[in-house]
Amino acid sequence: MAPSAVETITVPVPEANPMKLQSAHHRDVYKELAPVAFDKEAELAGKEGFQAAKYPHYLPTWNPEQKYPALEPFEHYEHGRDADTSYKNLLPEGTAVNHLTPTIGTEVRGIQLSALTNAGKDELARFVAERKVVAFGQQDFADLPIEEALKFGEYFGRHHIHPTSGSPEGFPEIHLVHRSAGDNSVDLFFANRTSSVAWHSDVSYEQQPPGTTFLYILEKPETGGDTLFVDAVEAYNRLSPLFQERLHGLKATHSGIEQVNSAAARGGIKRREPVVNEHPIIRTHPATGEKAIYVNPQFTREIVGLKKEESDTLLKFLYDHLAYGADFQARVKWEPGTVVVWDNRVTQHSAMVDWKDGQRRHLARITPQAERPYETPFQAKAQGLGEVVE
Repeated sequence: MAPSAVETITVPVPEANPMKLQSAHHRDVYKELAPVAFDKEAELAGKEGFQAAKYPHYLPTWNPEQKYPALEPFEHYEHGRDADTSYKNLLPEGTAVNHLTPTIGTEVRGIQLSALTNAGKDELARFVAERKVVAFGQQDFADLPIEEALKFGEYFGRHHIHPTSGSPEGFPEIHLVHRSAGDNSVDLFFANRTSSVAWHSDVSYEQQPPGTTFLYILEKPETGGDTLFVDAVEAYNRLSPLFQERLHGLKATHSGIEQVNSAAARGGIKRREPVVNEHPIIRTHPATGEKAIYVNPQFTREIVGLKKEESDTLLKFLYDHLAYGADFQARVKWEPGTVVVWDNRVTQHSAMVDWKDGQRRHLARITPQAERPYETPFQAKAQGLGEVVE
């Protein structure tokens, strides 16, 4: 792997000018599919045709008493910049490494993430930034005390507490993905929708969105429930230099208002007031120096300074470019013990709600926040050569 292309130090930034929190008529598709309640007794005891939940202490709770102030800026340290890119601490001899595609997606077996030294964690951050998403098999995360899983995650950044999602009782830092056994409410969704695909980068509306992110399986349907990932770096690289250059300097607004409103409409909670933030459309990764497209249809609302029709047209092109880029996407199939680690700064993802037999799907996410998105000056590359043109 190449050494870091840029030297960056993340520092707190002045608070942005207050933005009007006006909600457009936008439907937050992937939150429509997120339950805000379930039959707890049935999950604990089991129900006809389904066993009880294997990890009852990870069942979601929505505590309306959990209220938090606005997030304050903090100084993020990017550990990926300290990594030994020989990856000797992360991928020692005998580790099985299988790259799913040339640019995105890797499967790793033969190591235990929870046993990594700090040097190994540094290499993990860098390796994931390079490969965008990595699936580690046969991990013990699900069986660790929740406190230990959170201790591991905090090395990579401040824990994000989601404003609306379910969390294990007493641990709001854990974001849960849970569809209970026998839950066929998705049939109502598909009565008016043709697809459950909802590309997004997690909570991109925050001033400092997530970086290295962890999702581990608790229970899964026998077949289905995969997760799609797209390489936003390769998506940027596929654009013509003229188009790349035009995108530089543009910013877009990202809104959390609709997510909170959607949860409230379905009887959910609001832990924190929603925010809107501006981020560059092309952001730079602090460890690799790679540039990535940073807009997504779930949270991005408009391009600053453009008229609505101009903004909508440009955003639609970028959304479609990412969504249709099957030649720079990877599909992760979950197995018992899988921990998927991805970098939210350079990827987008979508769950697949494609199983119809009512089997339980239950996962837990640890979401360390990273630096405020920034961009570095445009540099043209010779087409097909990857060489910078001075």
